[in-house]
Amino acid sequence: MFLNLKLSSKSLYVCILLLLFIAAPSLITASDKVIVRDIRYWSSADYTRIVVDLSEPVEFSKKRLVNPDRLYFDLPNTTIAKEIKTNLPVGDGILKTVRASQFNNDTVRIVFDLEEISDYKTFMIDNPARLVIDVYGKIKKDEKPGVQITKKRVVIDAGHGGHDPGAVGMKKLYEKSVVLDIALKLKKILASDQSYEVFLTRDKDIFIPLEERTAIANKKNADLFVSIHANASSRRQAKGIETYLLNWTDDEEAMKVAARENAISFKKMKAIHKQMDIVEIIKSDLMRESKRDESIKLANYIQRTMITNLDGSYKNISDLGVKQALFYVLFGARMPSVLVEVSFISNPEEEKLLSCDSYRMDIAKAVAEGVYKYFSPVPAEQKVVSFKND
Repeated sequence: MFLNLKLSSKSLYVCILLLLFIAAPSLITASDKVIVRDIRYWSSADYTRIVVDLSEPVEFSKKRLVNPDRLYFDLPNTTIAKEIKTNLPVGDGILKTVRASQFNNDTVRIVFDLEEISDYKTFMIDNPARLVIDVYGKIKKDEKPGVQITKKRVVIDAGHGGHDPGAVGMKKLYEKSVVLDIALKLKKILASDQSYEVFLTRDKDIFIPLEERTAIANKKNADLFVSIHANASSRRQAKGIETYLLNWTDDEEAMKVAARENAISFKKMKAIHKQMDIVEIIKSDLMRESKRDESIKLANYIQRTMITNLDGSYKNISDLGVKQALFYVLFGARMPSVLVEVSFISNPEEEKLLSCDSYRMDIAKAVAEGVYKYFSPVPAEQKVVSFKND
């Protein structure tokens, strides 16, 4: 009986090892899979942005089918979180629904049931990882008779917010607080002119993902998008004002600024510049309705008025010029768009200035004047530091 017990125990042990060996590959595979965590969207009459939140970036394939008209994306080596909503009725005239399912053991398939689209663009961004899909509908012309007065629509974006403080100065001044105050002041100035309609991406200390900020501007059908930030550098002596527009660049300092604002490493930022799909997105984005030229024009007006106005009241304001870099917050913006780095919060002197209400008000006034001049019919010289025209 004792021998039988020993044999039984040994057999049981072998069986357990065998089961673990058989199950191990599937357990390892499951732990290695990327998780589809959520699906979100924003839509308007001729534009819809869908964001697929992921645990890590993934390669993906896409295909369009007819009868019925639909577009699908396959995400390999992924699994879908049980708690997410897998069927999103959109019904905006562009998309009917967005559906997601575990297509097979290794692939999540996301399907767009199409109503009527003219084009779509996709790109992957990181930290956190998400797949962004911009779908464009056909612009419907206003058929109402008579003369209509159209207000100039401006969306102002105060960078960072909530759990993301942005850059922090030596005296613990937070970028998120400084730029929100400037944005609120700028809105008040522009809105005092009845020919302007002004919106903020945030009007309080809350976190808004970068891709949502652009979606807000597109949904509002804005004429301009201005993102306000405060600069930072590991070099405490770095100072000055610079204005950016979207484009790729080889300038390492510009890439470092973009990396910080995108909340990714400089190494990751350099890797993004090698991704051909991102380059193609930027090219097609800049070509749309002369957006590149208009963004250069807007950036020059804002940069010039900031330097001119502030240099008259404050000493040693450095003009760092108009530059370009790959800022996530500007990806997919359908209107002329710029990102303004108003001063270096990492510089002790400029942090002191940024802590002053009068300096923040002067910045807001200068940006507002730049916006006014942009809409003025008077032409201006346009330039950008080492801008690529290819």
